[in-house]
Amino acid sequence: MGVPSWTTLCLSVVLCVVVLLSRPAAAIRFVIDREECFSHNVEYEGDTVHVSFVVIKADTPWHYSEEGVDLVVKDPNGAQVHDSRDKTSDKFEFMVQKRGVHRFCFTNKSPYHETIDFDVHVGHFSYFEQHAKDEHFAPLFEQIAKLDEALYNIQFEQHWLEAQTDRQAILNENMSRRAVHKALFESAALIAASVIQVYLLRRLFERKLGSSRV
Repeated sequence: MGVPSWTTLCLSVVLCVVVLLSRPAAAIRFVIDREECFSHNVEYEGDTVHVSFVVIKADTPWHYSEEGVDLVVKDPNGAQVHDSRDKTSDKFEFMVQKRGVHRFCFTNKSPYHETIDFDVHVGHFSYFEQHAKDEHFAPLFEQIAKLDEALYNIQFEQHWLEAQTDRQAILNENMSRRAVHKALFESAALIAASVIQVYLLRRLFERKLGSSRV
């Protein structure tokens, strides 16, 4: 078997990279009232699906809760493949047993609307059989696939951390706002109490002064 030309090698590498980088992925941020479902098609059995979500905030600045939301994942046959309960954030993966459309359903038990950051990615190693048989191409394709998977893992973790950072920033802002409002309320209550106290003292002195004149 002859050594492949550089032109063939470069074309094969480019084609391989295009296929690897075109793996299906979805990252969205949405507002949920009670229930929201999403569908994602997985074309191959044995693929690994990476999933993460973070409850970013509630619609009311006075609300703070660790109750979280529920997420149920079902395969094309309706069988449950994953279940997260009462979590403000979660990150997991599962292997596809049945190719087809998978459903991801969120349930919000809180009386408030929640903003959720949701990320799903399907990891699939794809080789061209006509080239994979060539001992010159197979190791190269394998290394490219490993590099692409490592790159995605970094992006997946980065997206997860960014969502967690956004959530913490919003929580800190809401806590600071509540602290300021509480301080203003306490100051107003103290001023009101002082005014009432001065008024009562004046009334008391006026009564004593009136009784002494008599």
